[in-house]
Amino acid sequence: MSQFVIVYIGGNPPASEEEGKQHFSRYMEWLSSLGDAAVSPANPLKNTQTVAPDATVSAGGTSMMSGYTIIEADSMDAALEIAKACPFLEIGGTLEVSELGRMPG
Repeated sequence: MSQFVIVYIGGNPPASEEEGKQHFSRYMEWLSSLGDAAVSPANPLKNTQTVAPDATVSAGGTSMMSGYTIIEADSMDAALEIAKACPFLEIGGTLEVSELGRMPG
């Protein structure tokens, strides 16, 4: 079984606190439904800093990546089916799915 990272990009903020709670509840249900396949679920990113080639540092990121989840799946197709069921898509977010490679050593 391979590991895949699902990267969360963009998405619209909730219109109200109640809407936010409802979405979060659906998202947590989705994560729960993954069971042991969710190796590292729900990893939000915050306080992003960018380091340029000249080593200068600036606040913020150059992408709209807001977090990631690592899953195990039999294939890329299986990982994509898992991603297609993610409620993040319901709020206008985009998901990128990549197989994690293994570095030698």
